Amino acid sequence: DDEIERERVSQHLSGGCCALAAIYLMGKFYVANAGDSRAIIIRNGEIIPMSREFTPETERQRLQFLGFLRPELLGKEFTHLEFPRRIQPKELGKKMLYRDQSMNGWAYKKIEEDDLKFPLIYGEGKKARVMATIGVTRGLGDHDLKVFSSNIHIKPFLSCFPEVRVYDLTQYEHCPDDVLVMGTDGLWDVTNDKEVAGVVMEVLTSYEPNDPCRYTMVAQELVVRSRGVLKERGWRLANDKLGSGDDISVFVIPLGGPGNYT
Repeated sequence: DDEIERERVSQHLSGGCCALAAIYLMGKFYVANAGDSRAIIIRNGEIIPMSREFTPETERQRLQFLGFLRPELLGKEFTHLEFPRRIQPKELGKKMLYRDQSMNGWAYKKIEEDDLKFPLIYGEGKKARVMATIGVTRGLGDHDLKVFSSNIHIKPFLSCFPEVRVYDLTQYEHCPDDVLVMGTDGLWDVTNDKEVAGVVMEVLTSYEPNDPCRYTMVAQELVVRSRGVLKERGWRLANDKLGSGDDISVFVIPLGGPGNYT
């Protein structure tokens, strides 16, 4: 992240990205995630999550806590409190559900003038945004990102530190159908873990266990199915829902070789 900041100055580059990395070291897989990509292990048909997405929803309390500690980062336009909906001026003095950085549930509070400010986190699911600007809360870069038409920087709320999960390959016997699947959010926006595992099993069983191209074909099939087919109403999935509108990158990494096949 520091290197990206240096390049921003020396090469006049801007922007940012998420990062998902897997490192194999001394019999263990270390999976590090900073962003909204995802990795899962499929072992004997079982799905083992190896990451979690970092979004305004999943990191709500961390973001609110920072806004609480350093209100100057919010400018005069935002509040760190969250409400079920936008507060209207006519609701001043009334009671409304809210939650802050210390709360998992909701409580009531009397609406004050500061509560009319735009919430630090607004929206739900994929539409959730930090300061109405960005939908992912960890990653690299974005040092120049600001709230539209303001001088409020978003970078203080974005973290470049990944969450790392460890998987010990020596604890299990793995066959050639056991894999690590790594994908960007373009895959997971329209395809859940169970559906991905279904595609993995479907494609792998159509190839011989010692055929190395079988894993590439799984990755290709996951990309194609998530993108969908171009029709009159845009890219559509098999169920006629909209295909992924985001970039789709997929890696399928085998955990066992032909010699482990049982």
